[in-house]
Amino acid sequence: MSRLDRAERPYDIVLFGATGFVGRLTAAYLAAHAPEGTRWAVAGRDVRRLGRLREELPGAVGVLRADVSDPGSLRDLAEQARVVATTVGPYVRHGEGLVAACAEAGTDYLDLTGEPEFVDLVYVRHDTRARETGARLLHACGFDSVPHDLGVYFTVRRLPEGVPLRVEGFVRARGSISGGTLASALGQFARVRQMRDAARDRARHEPRLPQRQVSTPLGVPRFAKEAGAWVLPLPTVDAQIVRRSARALPRYGPDFRYRHYAAVEHLPVALGGTVAVGGLVAAAQLPPVRRWLSGRLAPGQGPDPQRRAKSWFSVRFVGTGGGRRVVTEVAGGDPGYGETAKMFAEAALSLAFDELPPTAGQVTTAVAMGEALTERLRRAGITFRVLEE
Repeated sequence: MSRLDRAERPYDIVLFGATGFVGRLTAAYLAAHAPEGTRWAVAGRDVRRLGRLREELPGAVGVLRADVSDPGSLRDLAEQARVVATTVGPYVRHGEGLVAACAEAGTDYLDLTGEPEFVDLVYVRHDTRARETGARLLHACGFDSVPHDLGVYFTVRRLPEGVPLRVEGFVRARGSISGGTLASALGQFARVRQMRDAARDRARHEPRLPQRQVSTPLGVPRFAKEAGAWVLPLPTVDAQIVRRSARALPRYGPDFRYRHYAAVEHLPVALGGTVAVGGLVAAAQLPPVRRWLSGRLAPGQGPDPQRRAKSWFSVRFVGTGGGRRVVTEVAGGDPGYGETAKMFAEAALSLAFDELPPTAGQVTTAVAMGEALTERLRRAGITFRVLEE
């Protein structure tokens, strides 16, 4: 639970960027599922748009003005909330000011970033202050990377303790992309050098693990019988989030390794996807081409309800250790938007109201909320189940 007494702040949760595509879905979810008496507000730079959004939402919802270009407004926002949830990305361009404000104010912070560079920069620049004030800083609280982080945590807890553990995750998904997600992905592809430098800087600051090893190496393309599909290494932020959880929690054993894959049934589709991603990465290096691609889908735009209703995801985990093997699965509906809004909102509610282990600084969903968030998501319709044990 947030260590701030409710009387200290006027709001339990503030949703920043509420008028964006995922922001509106998250606001609707909070309005429908927040417990009675929750004090929450929507925030952003356009008060008129926020006012129109508030009119669409049942119950009492506050409206706060804040702008990423105005540090004073971000400080005011952080000081009024116990938990701040932000959808305003790309985070490496727009996110650090709010993190700094929350770390200084002792306010819990969570976002939807899939940007490894941003996560590493936040650790180096703001983890120490957040630990001093008690703020919890959580990243990747949507499809990136809740199903993977909590799925590995769910799997590990079904394997023996105190022995080397190996887990592989195989991701299947069908969904669409929004303008904000496209802009964020193109931005990452264009910042490979900065991403590498941020990772190296973090490695210099992170303490070494005494008598434990944690690794998340890239796998190799292959046909995996355990997944029933061709699998391709998936170099997203998910494996990095899993690594942070494994470093923080001794339950992952003295020697833990995780590999993260995309699972594709047909080899030609797998090869075509690899070529397409490679072409997108190459195109993102050219600013005019990157701007043109970003303009194909403007921020705030995304798939309609009919398309989202046909979208789904499943992640199968195969864990081994101590002579045991377990297969688990995390599955749900529309990964990028409907389920992301659900995961994001439930994470904010968990930070605000659940009895949680004492943590501070930059932490992951598994470390900060673990079983509490897993149970919340189960009740909300996301499946966590054991297939083989």
